[in-house]
Amino acid sequence: MSSISTSNVKKNGLLLLGILMIATTLRVTFTGAAPLLDMIRASFSLTTAQTGVLTTLPLLAFAIVSPLAAGIARRFGIERSLFAAMLIICAGIAVRSMGNTVLLYSGTAIIGCGIAMGNVLLPGLIKRDFPGQVARLTGAYSLTMGVAAAIGSMMVVPIAQHGYGWPGALMALMVFPVVALLVWLPQLSNHNISTLSNSNALHNRGIWKSALAWQVTLFLGINSLIYYVVIGWLPSILISHGYSEAQAGSLHGLMQLATAAPGLFIGMILGRMKDHRGIAILMALLCGLSAIGLLLIPDFTSVWVVIFGFGSGATMILGLTFIGLRANSAHQAAALSGMAQCMGYLLAAFGPPMMGKVHDLSGQWSLPLLGCAVLACVMAVFGGFAGRDAQIISPAQPGHPS
Repeated sequence: MSSISTSNVKKNGLLLLGILMIATTLRVTFTGAAPLLDMIRASFSLTTAQTGVLTTLPLLAFAIVSPLAAGIARRFGIERSLFAAMLIICAGIAVRSMGNTVLLYSGTAIIGCGIAMGNVLLPGLIKRDFPGQVARLTGAYSLTMGVAAAIGSMMVVPIAQHGYGWPGALMALMVFPVVALLVWLPQLSNHNISTLSNSNALHNRGIWKSALAWQVTLFLGINSLIYYVVIGWLPSILISHGYSEAQAGSLHGLMQLATAAPGLFIGMILGRMKDHRGIAILMALLCGLSAIGLLLIPDFTSVWVVIFGFGSGATMILGLTFIGLRANSAHQAAALSGMAQCMGYLLAAFGPPMMGKVHDLSGQWSLPLLGCAVLACVMAVFGGFAGRDAQIISPAQPGHPS
């Protein structure tokens, strides 16, 4: 009996390690390119808006591929699908690092497809295999993503400056998915069929008619828009304020560490509250405060990036929590998740190139930062509605408000 117990503990330990290793790849392979954007732009004589497309492409891939991931997992199993996602990310990194403009964009889109699959399937795997530890493991998962992203942001500029250039620095990020692939190999013997959701849940049209569903969706979507604008352009903003590329990369990493921090404790706080309007509004306004701080008092950049990271990370966790709290069934939660993820990433995809175009026209970052501050205030409004202690009414319950 004890040998069986020991075997299960070892098996679960390997699975947990594999989950955390995959988590390391789901942000760093995307955000790790941001500190190098100025080098890439100079190398190919790109405009700021054209460079911003490198941030937009993965977001469009997220919106397109995410709804397909559950069907892929049902056919091939979550374990094999996650392994394939890591292979796709590796292929995208290799293509992106070849020093050609077309391949740069193509590889970035490929990476986005792999990340999208991982984003959808990994939380589902946690819910399936560790149903009693979802909150704790989600916190560990979020923290791991943030730490890995911070490491990536801090390491790419020194690698580029020590003779490898931006292509070598981007290629170095492959260490994350390669390690994940090796650690995940033992899981390929498990071919369980996924039960993440079904087509009825994903195609529930009633959810699109709910005001509360749109409030949750826009709260998450605006957060994604602001986050990806800042994550994409922060190094360029800092360099324009006189910081070196290495300093900008380090501050970029610091922000991502701050983004991970709320995962350590915000879940416990939310569990003790029924009404989340106050905390949703406060966290959204922190994002706006940091944007104004970067605009008006750039000498305190380290403070502003920590505030932004904390507010943005907390807002993301709040939005994901709202999906479960505002739905009245598992099917409705799956439908709301699909709606929020698809619309949120589509909305976020327009942010980086739009703000890059504003920069090109104005010649400075003041208007993009002011735009982020205004959007944060709008997000706070939707957070006030989404944070109510209410649930979306099923279409089967006529006569009730949504």
